[in-house]
Amino acid sequence: MSLVFAGVCSHAPGITGRAHMADPDDKETLYSAFDDMREALEASKPDALIVIAAEHFANFFMNNMPAYCIGAADEYEGPIEDPKWLGIERRLIPGNPELSKRIIAKVMKDVDVAYAEEWKFDHGISVPLHFLTPEYELDIIPVNINCQGPPLSPLHRAWAFGQALRKACDEVPERIAIVATGGISHWPATPDSGKINEAWDKEFLQRWCAGDKDALLSYTDEETWQDAGQGGFEIRAFIAISGATIGSQAKVHYYRPIPIFAVGCTTGWVDL
Repeated sequence: MSLVFAGVCSHAPGITGRAHMADPDDKETLYSAFDDMREALEASKPDALIVIAAEHFANFFMNNMPAYCIGAADEYEGPIEDPKWLGIERRLIPGNPELSKRIIAKVMKDVDVAYAEEWKFDHGISVPLHFLTPEYELDIIPVNINCQGPPLSPLHRAWAFGQALRKACDEVPERIAIVATGGISHWPATPDSGKINEAWDKEFLQRWCAGDKDALLSYTDEETWQDAGQGGFEIRAFIAISGATIGSQAKVHYYRPIPIFAVGCTTGWVDL
């Protein structure tokens, strides 16, 4: 079955953990945008949802840092952070190990990938799921791209990983949705937390909407770090979606810089 949904969204912990501190219009418009994305996702009637995220040293550390990893567990626990801090109740989230392993085997034909049968979700996955699958009834397949521990996965490999993932999804009978979560510009856990480079974000999102491979892959890590912070390295997740949806038009449905959430908050999806 073909891929039935592909989209992107932000995952900053402040979106849920500091919601009470936000300007009401910021919170209401962002939450409404997540509702719209959830409705679009539900309308695609997926059997499983792949979530591509940047893992924040919750499971993988510098002593064992895979460039790409796909989960293959019966169930996942999350969030790993303090639920009171994040504003999301800890729970078990259903997986689908049999489907995961079929997808992993197919991806491996084109891209080397690690896999894990134990995985605790941090905010990178827990925040999007809180909005997009609030009943947690959908099987989840987590994917991690190393956006944290140098040497980082090169951007062209993130594109190739997205291509391999799309090929794998097209070769299984289940209806598969993919959501990538991340930045864009932000400086988490630094004195610059709350800083947002709106111009940089909009330029990146324009390239993402166009699926402009050359433009998307032209960023260097040095430039991204300077202009978009270390959180900007999470563009790899968005680029993987572009690799998975070559030739399709994408649209940003919501973008607003919200400093209390410490990121330019984004939702968008692809017209498949």
